[in-house]
Amino acid sequence: MHRFRGAMLIAFFALIDSMTPRPTATRRGSLCGKVRLPATAFAGDVGRRSTPVIRTLCVIATEAVLLLPVSALSQSAVDRAKELPEGNGRDIAAAKCVGCHDASRLVTPGYSHEGWQNVVSRMMKIGVTLTPDQLPVLTDYLARTFPQKPQPAAQLLPGSVEVSFREWAVATAGAFPHDPLATTDGAIWYTGQRASLLGRIDPASGSIREYPTSIPDSGPHGLTEDAAGNIWFTANSAAYVGKLDPKSGAITAYRMPDPKARDPHTPIFDHQGVLWFTVQGANMIGRLVPRTGEVKLVVVPTAHALPYGMVVSSKGVPFFAEFGTNRIGDIDPHSLVIHEHVLPNAGSRPRRLGIGADDIIWYTDYARGYLGRFDPTTGAAKEWASPGGPQSQPYGITVLNGTIWYSESGVRPNTLVRFDPRSAKFQTWAIPSGGGVVRNMMPTHDGQLVLAESGVGKLALVTIK
Repeated sequence: MHRFRGAMLIAFFALIDSMTPRPTATRRGSLCGKVRLPATAFAGDVGRRSTPVIRTLCVIATEAVLLLPVSALSQSAVDRAKELPEGNGRDIAAAKCVGCHDASRLVTPGYSHEGWQNVVSRMMKIGVTLTPDQLPVLTDYLARTFPQKPQPAAQLLPGSVEVSFREWAVATAGAFPHDPLATTDGAIWYTGQRASLLGRIDPASGSIREYPTSIPDSGPHGLTEDAAGNIWFTANSAAYVGKLDPKSGAITAYRMPDPKARDPHTPIFDHQGVLWFTVQGANMIGRLVPRTGEVKLVVVPTAHALPYGMVVSSKGVPFFAEFGTNRIGDIDPHSLVIHEHVLPNAGSRPRRLGIGADDIIWYTDYARGYLGRFDPTTGAAKEWASPGGPQSQPYGITVLNGTIWYSESGVRPNTLVRFDPRSAKFQTWAIPSGGGVVRNMMPTHDGQLVLAESGVGKLALVTIK
């Protein structure tokens, strides 16, 4: 694994307890490859078949922190301290921090002092321990050494398509709407991650109803709808998948069967009504059968792969982005065998996925500022530089009627980007509220788009004319 060099790279270090090199046998070369692993490590036996892990935090790019499973220490605190800029608090950071991501994706504007306070607070909520004396020293060190930096200006490209934005502020200030969901009844739902709630917007009336989780501080992250209209969500801070009955407000919690699976992330149903989800920090893919409540977990072959966004093909095969490496994975829905497809550029870090009717997968390369196309049948990959450039941080993405839509989260203001695969032409729009990092988006059933604008506390409905 690449070790961070210099203050610019260390600015976005990962707070974890060890550093384990990632497998490299299939990462090199210009062609996509595959790694195959039988699904031997499931929920009940992960602890017996895998190396003991110690959990702490990982600070990732612009998005604060993630809880990662890692193995034993391989780098001394003294060596780690040398990699960090000098200053009061460096030893505290060195005791907790070591690189778990290569340098190619460590691009972010940094944080203000208040921003670092929020980051450290979230770290502590999901497992990092700091003494009362250490807390202010560490926060001051981070804010002083890695201050917030200006974002590049959005690049607005004209085109023939017209869109209009309609935005709603969420009912609870500071709820931080992480993901949106357009349901079959025309409503727009969202996860209020920092307020531990789900919200429902009626676009016709503008009325909003919020549903607090029954388990406090659940950190709801992703959400999806089943055939009966129930809303399922991942409790990213509380190690369960939840099912909300919108009629009664009752929530059923499906606990993770492995204590390492503390951060369920992105959920999606397949065509059989089975729920699949990523478990980012724990490096797992989960399967939940609603009829029985059975949950199984499968470990991703590549260490620190950070499984993130997920889609399901027309054949019912779940695909997932590996945000910690240059891979896209898939899992056989029957055997639970995971395959990993290696993308051509070693620096690629796919974060979210979209999929077309032809089963071609599109990905946002957050680290390099690219839009990517991957053909699972041939293994061929092709990429286009995003209009906002290498610091644009493409994030939420979807495919609508053969056209690719995504957002650039690293530019100011955030942009909505349209890409026509037939002409290979881009068109971009500034998001009126600024966006505040659009982490996810999806189509509505009548061919429009919904966006979650986390940092500004809003949801957007985009009408395509």
